[in-house]
Amino acid sequence: MSAKERCQVVIVGAGPVGTTMATLLAKQGADVIVLEANEDCAQDLRASTFHPPTLEMLDEVDVTPMLLARGLKAPVYHWRDRQSGDVISFDLSEIADVTRYPFRIQCEQYHLSRALAEGLSRYPSAQVRFNHRLLSFEQDEQGVTVFAESPTAIQEIRCDFLIAADGANSVVRKWLGIEFDGFTYPERFLCLSTDEDLTAYLENLAYVNYVSDPEEWLVLLKVPSVWRVLLPTDGAASDDDLRSDERKNAIFERLIGKGAEVKTFHRTLYRVHQRVAKSFLEGRVMLIGDAAHLNNPLGGFGMNSGLHDAFNLFEKLQPALRSGKPNGSLELFDRQRRQVTHAFTQAQTIENMEFIRGGAGEGHKRRRAAMMAIRDDDERRRAYLLKQAMFESLEKARAIN
Repeated sequence: MSAKERCQVVIVGAGPVGTTMATLLAKQGADVIVLEANEDCAQDLRASTFHPPTLEMLDEVDVTPMLLARGLKAPVYHWRDRQSGDVISFDLSEIADVTRYPFRIQCEQYHLSRALAEGLSRYPSAQVRFNHRLLSFEQDEQGVTVFAESPTAIQEIRCDFLIAADGANSVVRKWLGIEFDGFTYPERFLCLSTDEDLTAYLENLAYVNYVSDPEEWLVLLKVPSVWRVLLPTDGAASDDDLRSDERKNAIFERLIGKGAEVKTFHRTLYRVHQRVAKSFLEGRVMLIGDAAHLNNPLGGFGMNSGLHDAFNLFEKLQPALRSGKPNGSLELFDRQRRQVTHAFTQAQTIENMEFIRGGAGEGHKRRRAAMMAIRDDDERRRAYLLKQAMFESLEKARAIN
């Protein structure tokens, strides 16, 4: 085992949430080490939406200009009914008085994490260590001892605080024994990416479209290089079947009237969860991002809420870093982010899923009528836009003492 090192903060995970947290700390001169089990930042194809308040926050780590340059501006998004062809449109330009970014940016999340990981090299107090896997840790009254496996050795790092940004299967959360309550949707989800121009086949298509249908609902999402098509799959089918050309051809045949000619670049299967950790704080160890909470992708809240965790924690961690020990500010982080996750992110994504999965029956008709009533009422529409853009959740968090 190599000699014990010392730093103020160890962050596990070099995804967008972990690298953002590290950059915030490094800009303040904190000694921070990021451990990432993989050889590079993960190229996750799911998260790609950056909401207006998130873009404002990311200005603090100097990456919003990069996202604006790389990404697509999407002020308009649609809730669509596949059977009737009805389109319920919402335009974030209506809240331009509350944000300098009245749109979503559609850009793959790995552009953010890679840019921040590279940028950390500018700070002498920060390091990103790829191919370093967390093995275990021990915390006591004075700090946390972290054990990590590198390609050549077991490393021991002593730190004041440990931050888990290591995703849905968080090793840190598991070692702490924190319950991860919630449920997993029974169907698996298939994400297909294609450079086929879907706007040539589907009229009035926005960059972000949630398409309701009782047989096969869809999310159609444009990022700079491709369209992504997300849909539920047959739970009894094999992986090979779900990723097969036959399956792909049938999906696009139903969608745009042709299938075999459509080229796809990715065919990714994954499960979707609605889960929240019982606590985001245990002594000197904190959970943020997917390590703390998971939700379905409808609304694009997952990565954004994780980034909001990081900015909230950064603010609350400052007095603890100065004193070298936990205090009430970290407990406030736990209360604010956990309560808002339950009250907003979980509730809203579950509601969004109910709408898009409905597609038929009286329940869906009532939900669609309610959505159209929101669209047609100026006051309610504004409130809805602020909620979907995640401004409401941030206000609710700040109100929690």
